[in-house]
Amino acid sequence: MVFAFALGAACCLGIGFVFQQNAAQRAPMSDFLSPRLLLDLMRMPRWLVGIGLMIVGMVLGAIALGHGEVSLVEPLMATNLLFAMALSRWQTRERLGRTGWCGLWLLAGGVAAFVIAGRPRGGESVTDPLRHWLIVGLMVGGAILLAALAKRLRMSVEAALLAVTGGMLYGVQDALTRVSGERLKDGGWTTLVTSWQPYGVLVLGVTALVLVQSAFETAPLRMSLPALTAAQPISGIVCGVGFLGDRLRTTPGALAWEAAGLAAIVLGIVLIGRHPAMPSGSAEPGRVRDLQPH
Repeated sequence: MVFAFALGAACCLGIGFVFQQNAAQRAPMSDFLSPRLLLDLMRMPRWLVGIGLMIVGMVLGAIALGHGEVSLVEPLMATNLLFAMALSRWQTRERLGRTGWCGLWLLAGGVAAFVIAGRPRGGESVTDPLRHWLIVGLMVGGAILLAALAKRLRMSVEAALLAVTGGMLYGVQDALTRVSGERLKDGGWTTLVTSWQPYGVLVLGVTALVLVQSAFETAPLRMSLPALTAAQPISGIVCGVGFLGDRLRTTPGALAWEAAGLAAIVLGIVLIGRHPAMPSGSAEPGRVRDLQPH
């Protein structure tokens, strides 16, 4: 059941990202990294379809997280790029070719290697609030630093870094979603609404949405979606092992295969994301910002 919900979430997210980027590239550049961007995008039916699919994907992902470990669900949801690739390939009629097939098998094989070697399993969540705040603070602080650095770089690099920050925040959001579900299950709605985690889910979700849509707005999807897709599972796994009690096999052989699996996932994501079938998202005349460092 976990596999079905996680893959369903990946399908909705991947297709939703394509619709979102198609709309975001038409938004005014004056809205870059501003909450106004979301208000303008809400007027675009294509973006609303993409957000609707993303919400469905997040709900399916939350159900998967409620029944499985973050360290298992996150790699499965990284396959959203395969579904984005399928839609883009259907739109462009591009052949997969050697690069596309190589990326596909690396991503699928990497997920299989990590899951089989690591055998993610649940454990007791860490109750020390300091541990929670420390790991969440490090992830969010790292995302803030990357976002600040991105504004000093070329637009294509900026989009990739913004997507990484969005992926990091989405990974933390997934972990806090799991914690919120546990709060609701153990103590009911009173415990849930008096905990900080559900409000953290909301703040992280909105912030990540602005960052990701800004990345979609400034550069082609192939510049941003691979970075987003690679950062989210790594961030989620760090949180899962760090304070959710997820356990992975730690024998030398298992660790080697887990590392190789994650490396294959990242490489596969990069190869698929840069395939010619992925939308180029060329900007309209008058909307291209200065490509020199800010």
